Amino acid sequence: MRRKEDEKATNIKAVTRSCRFMLYNIRRVRPCLTQEAAQVLIQALVISRLDYCNSLLAGLPACAIKPLQLIQNAAARLVFNLPKFSHVTPLLRSLHWLPVEARIRYKTMVLAYGAVRGTAPPYLQALIRPYTQTRALRSSTSGLLASLPLRKYSSRSAQSKLFAALAPQWWNKLPHDARSAESITTFRKQLKHHLFKEYLG
Repeated sequence: MRRKEDEKATNIKAVTRSCRFMLYNIRRVRPCLTQEAAQVLIQALVISRLDYCNSLLAGLPACAIKPLQLIQNAAARLVFNLPKFSHVTPLLRSLHWLPVEARIRYKTMVLAYGAVRGTAPPYLQALIRPYTQTRALRSSTSGLLASLPLRKYSSRSAQSKLFAALAPQWWNKLPHDARSAESITTFRKQLKHHLFKEYLG
């Protein structure tokens, strides 16, 4: 487990370094760009790098992903051509960008939706199962997932970082309308609205 965490930390450092380089180059030409052009460029070259395979970072503490959040903050300020210490939350709201932690949760929940609907790879479908009750209750049709039981040989902190543990935990906190969405398009829209409200108010 320690080795995997070290690999994730190394990956975060590499992504951060790459994004800093991109931001440096964009900053040099920013005076020649409109705000709209700057946003498109930054989303294509920076935000896409933050999002790439970010579900693998699920379960990491906030301090571990903080370097990625600082990159996103710098990217938002660059879009609006604002100084380094400008308050970033209104900028994220205006750009409709979810913070990095929320983006990780978003990607994980999209994978979970595919697993629930049977469109995800079999190995992901095998990691989750519907919550069932011995008695027929109203909640039995609410689309909840069964929580993963802690194994005796696995510590609680290590277990909580597994997709099989995190997916049900986060999925069960979603509004019923999101869990029961009939299409991935509808699910993505409702999921983003839910996370946007939770993280940015």
